Amino acid sequence: MTTEKHGFEAEVSRLLHMMVHSVYSEREIFLRELISNASDACDKLRYEGLTNDKLLKDAGEFAIDIRLDKEAKTLTVSDNGIGMNHDDLISHLGTIARSGTSAFMDEMSGDDKKDTNLIGQFGVGFYSVFMIADKVDVLSRKAGDKKAYLWASDGIGEYTISDAKKEKTGTEITMHIKKDADEFLDVSRLKNIIKTYSDHINLPITLISKNEEKDAEEPEISEKVNDGTALWARPKSDITDEQYKEFYHHVAHAFDEPATTIHYRAEGKIEYTVLLFIPSQQPMDLFDPSRKPKVKLYVKRVFITEDCEDLLPGYLRFMRGVVDSEDLPLNISREMLQNNPVMTSIRNAVTKRVLSELEKKAKKDSDGFNKFWQSFGSVVKEGIYEDFEQRDKILKLSLFESTADKGLTTLDDYISRMNEDQKTIYYITADTLEAAKRLPQLEGFKAKDIEVLYMIDPVDEFWLQMVPEYEGKQFGSVTRGAADLDDKEEDEKDENTPELDALIAVLKTNLGEAVKDVRPSKRLTQSAVCLVADDEDMDMHMERILKMHNKLEGETSARVMEINADNDLIKTLAAQATKDGSVETLKDASQILLDQARIMEGDLPDDPVAFATRLSAMMAGSFK
Repeated sequence: MTTEKHGFEAEVSRLLHMMVHSVYSEREIFLRELISNASDACDKLRYEGLTNDKLLKDAGEFAIDIRLDKEAKTLTVSDNGIGMNHDDLISHLGTIARSGTSAFMDEMSGDDKKDTNLIGQFGVGFYSVFMIADKVDVLSRKAGDKKAYLWASDGIGEYTISDAKKEKTGTEITMHIKKDADEFLDVSRLKNIIKTYSDHINLPITLISKNEEKDAEEPEISEKVNDGTALWARPKSDITDEQYKEFYHHVAHAFDEPATTIHYRAEGKIEYTVLLFIPSQQPMDLFDPSRKPKVKLYVKRVFITEDCEDLLPGYLRFMRGVVDSEDLPLNISREMLQNNPVMTSIRNAVTKRVLSELEKKAKKDSDGFNKFWQSFGSVVKEGIYEDFEQRDKILKLSLFESTADKGLTTLDDYISRMNEDQKTIYYITADTLEAAKRLPQLEGFKAKDIEVLYMIDPVDEFWLQMVPEYEGKQFGSVTRGAADLDDKEEDEKDENTPELDALIAVLKTNLGEAVKDVRPSKRLTQSAVCLVADDEDMDMHMERILKMHNKLEGETSARVMEINADNDLIKTLAAQATKDGSVETLKDASQILLDQARIMEGDLPDDPVAFATRLSAMMAGSFK
């Protein structure tokens, strides 16, 4: 027999140090975590067996056994699931593998007392066993392999892996219970924990203990502890909020509480059951580029896959839970799921139901919906440009920050506050709300009391290209095209002064092709200058996003420079522009104005060093 010694990954060592020394009052969650992992292992083997029935040859009925030995002071959790080979044991038990564990590590402060309070929220999977055990043995044999391996550790600094023997596929975790954790050697205590956290598990969980009567005919007492009925298959009236919460923890591998629960059965031509949860916190993989939904697909209570892209659209990928079909075949493959008419029907119906539930929440619980939107709104809005059928519904649900300073607002509420003769829904795009609020192009709109929506999610730029209007009102960017902000009750403004015309001519000469045009601004009331996109050009923020992601070929479009005729700096420069040699005199000032406008947009000057040199020279000259 060969035995290998391995050191734990540094992050695991930190975590285990806390587990080993934990005095956490709810250490019972270790059993929840182990049972959940065992259930997943059985589901994975069942799924792999759909395409490789040899893996199921000796599996038998999937089950989880919990064996209690008071004399030996051991507690063993075993399953007949997918199992682990040598490399799996290193990967799964020696390194930070699960996103929930990684999230836990991110939250750790270094203060053991504070950090132990996080354990109940995160669970931290397998590693939680070291709260109650001073030694742990993991015996495992992977489905399809003949070899078995024994992983062992005291959780202090290293672990060993050695060759072992195991008749059947699966994993057996034996915990040598600490002296201060002997409550977990009590049958009634274990039964209570299983009923509390794992009653919903769709596998029989059997508690096996030694018969304490020496002359008993049966050396062991076995008792099936959990209900074993799939939670989603039970009537809603029979399920408590606590049971829903624990099932969410299990199915989502999450540590937060569900914000919304959607549970119903669809009957008719196509029958299926849905139990979905909206998390109260963003899942760690919410912005993963794959955008894959994480809802589990079952067929007649048999797990099929949790990697089904056709079950929900990508913009609902934050949903967690299960969909159980009565009409799909049990041996359906991932390839067969694609473009399957039953799947398409389920997807469309479930999507509509989720959006309807969100509509109800928006009407009945505005505070709760606002919290939901702040967490998931940027994802939901992806549906505006990729789901034509649901576009109008998503637009009605969508919330935005605005200059009205009334908190989040809908498009309908914006329209209800529009000026009588206003025909445009004005918006401004930026990377953050703070950046949007500082943009100079807003000044004239604020002065005229015209509300502007802040579009601060990258997805906004994309759906706005596809949705020109809402309820008959055009969308209009305040950083694009000419701003029609004239007050009709005022007399028409005088034409440009000769000085202003002279300055415009000087700026055009000095800046050349760096700007598309130079014109007086109707949107500026305080700032000296700003840049805007011409009507036929791409919005500036959109262009910046595409350039950042290398999606833009060629040079950035030249912009229109707008100057504020009422600004003191512009007045001073305009007076200078009428003098002989003004083109040369104002050469540096022209470039500084352009660079200033770029900086206000969040861009860098084309040549930062030259900008600093010009600015220093002008400042030095002003004190002579």
